[in-house]
Amino acid sequence: MDGKVVMITGAARGQGRSHALRLAEEGADIIAVDICDHIDSVPFPMGNADDLAETVKQVENLDRRIVARTADVRDSAQLQAALSEGLAEFGHIDVLCANAGIASMALTWEITEEQWRDVIDVNLTGVWRSIKAVLPVMIEQGTGGSIVITSSMAGVMGLAGIGHYTATKHAVIGLMRSLVNEVSVHRIRVNTVNPTTVNTPMIQNDAFYQYAGGTTAEEMGAVFQALNAIPVPWVEPIDISNAVLYLASDESRYVTGLTLWVDAGLGTKVGTG
Repeated sequence: MDGKVVMITGAARGQGRSHALRLAEEGADIIAVDICDHIDSVPFPMGNADDLAETVKQVENLDRRIVARTADVRDSAQLQAALSEGLAEFGHIDVLCANAGIASMALTWEITEEQWRDVIDVNLTGVWRSIKAVLPVMIEQGTGGSIVITSSMAGVMGLAGIGHYTATKHAVIGLMRSLVNEVSVHRIRVNTVNPTTVNTPMIQNDAFYQYAGGTTAEEMGAVFQALNAIPVPWVEPIDISNAVLYLASDESRYVTGLTLWVDAGLGTKVGTG
């Protein structure tokens, strides 16, 4: 990743921070954006300005440069402003990691209008807005590029209690496949990474424990370990970051249109039909 510039959404903590650090370890400079605020329908605390500052500190400790800005993926102007500042600092953009995402839990017919709107706006429209900001620059540069979208195993199978989330994670795969047929001529690759449950604040909270049928992390872990073929309850953010690194780098220079499962065997054991 030497000499490459990567824009990462949802970079304050969790998978986003992990991606920033892993890519920086391999030589990338980072444009990091995060809402750094709470969305009312999300039943667990979201990342904040202190979290984003910690991402900055950890990237700089790796002797890499980072431009970090507060930006909501639901707001194209904020995304464009953050990208413009990054371009002013680094001069180009090579990779987009469209990682920002939220979740809430309810049976499909009990999802509120607010929950539905927020999850769709962040997880689907926010991905589209991020791509819409970056792609014209990549195309004009004429040097190719890579777009890595965070989907989920919920993007290839139906999971109860998160119908709105599942719909968005299916939808970004369709968006990815359409983009492959639009931008491959520009040598821009587009792929998704599809994790099983990841050990981040999105799942390590009381609301998710209740959704998973447990009251503690240990009880919830037992439920998810029963689903995975490899006997682990969840994977770590670094496991997803290593997949993102592969898709972002020239090691995958002819890989496009891929849904890369990092799923501990969930999809094969449970089935994706």
